[in-house]
Amino acid sequence: MSGPDGLPVDSLVEGTRTYRARAAALRVPLTDPADGQRPKAMLIACSDARLLPSLITGSGPGEVLELRTHGGLVPRFDPEQHTGEALTIEYAVATLRITDIVVLGHSLCEVVDVSAGHTRQGEALTGDFTAAGHRHVLKQMDVLSDYPCVAPRLADGSLRLHGWYHDLGTGSTVSFRPHLNSFRPL
Repeated sequence: MSGPDGLPVDSLVEGTRTYRARAAALRVPLTDPADGQRPKAMLIACSDARLLPSLITGSGPGEVLELRTHGGLVPRFDPEQHTGEALTIEYAVATLRITDIVVLGHSLCEVVDVSAGHTRQGEALTGDFTAAGHRHVLKQMDVLSDYPCVAPRLADGSLRLHGWYHDLGTGSTVSFRPHLNSFRPL
């Protein structure tokens, strides 16, 4: 991902210069800054550069508020610690009044692999990665449901949580179905 001068940032600069033309070609509307943002959904995902939530979901500017964290981790709510993640969640739920939160996990997540005790043997990893990834998504949903701004809206039905898992190798995404207690294709 190097540009003409061989620096990684060069390709980012070139992409920025051509953004308006590429957005127009894809029919992505540019937004009027005075309009503010009114997303109806929030997506919490890993900061892994291989994971492209807006490409996966086909969402455009202003449609989804994304929170990208190391491993897609949602920190436990602590009234004494106002983390960027917690403040973003509160802003989305209490101020923007989003109606859906998607926790998006993915295959080959190093955070999940390490926390699940997977080890490298050569280039192959040992262990059941998919099951560990699914458990990780469910854990983040559980942590999220304990947030004081989230719990009452879940209880009154004005907010829904969704757990998704994306396979980087195949491009497929599955969704947790509570009534089946399993992940199924979207």
